[in-house]
Amino acid sequence: MAKTLTLVTEKPKAWLMQLAWAFLILFAGKFVLNDALPYFGFDQEVFGRYWGMKWPLIGHISGGLLALVLGPFQFWAGFRNSYLKVHRWMGRLYLTGILIGTISSVTLALTVGIAIHWTWALSLIVLAFAWISTTGMAFRYILLKRTNLHKEWMIRSYVVTFAFVFFRWLTSQPFYYELGTFPETGPTAIWISWAIPLFFTEIILQWNKK
Repeated sequence: MAKTLTLVTEKPKAWLMQLAWAFLILFAGKFVLNDALPYFGFDQEVFGRYWGMKWPLIGHISGGLLALVLGPFQFWAGFRNSYLKVHRWMGRLYLTGILIGTISSVTLALTVGIAIHWTWALSLIVLAFAWISTTGMAFRYILLKRTNLHKEWMIRSYVVTFAFVFFRWLTSQPFYYELGTFPETGPTAIWISWAIPLFFTEIILQWNKK
């Protein structure tokens, strides 16, 4: 009876997870097509003020895209169990993408970011630190073979990775342009894009612990 009840309660959770992943993939796919890929056409109009620092920006976008695309495969239990070696290599690529993205992001923050406003540069640097820190912790725990903690930190890492998608969505909303100039609103949008999702993620992770 208890086993049957467990199976019944697990099925809705599985469906909810599948729906959540489907939504995230579609949401991220729209970001990739509309906001990320146009930069690879190397059109100066697309880069705008970042044209002079186009290579760090391309590095940042490339690293972020690599992490964004590989992330779902890292959480896919069926794929991981069937192709463990591939999973490990994807994990290394995921880490490499974030490392490249972080270095590029800090470079942009200390150049173009400072030129816009110091608060914008600071928000980018803190986000980069959160990105590499959460990923570094995930890497540390898999080296220590503490799989559960590795999974938790990978979830946090991907939440921070997804901040770029959420930031683009947030700053494209009609109401956003009425809030003020970009130097006034941009830093706040960056903080909202990762700190709030990470806060709720932490509540869920702790809530589900037995």
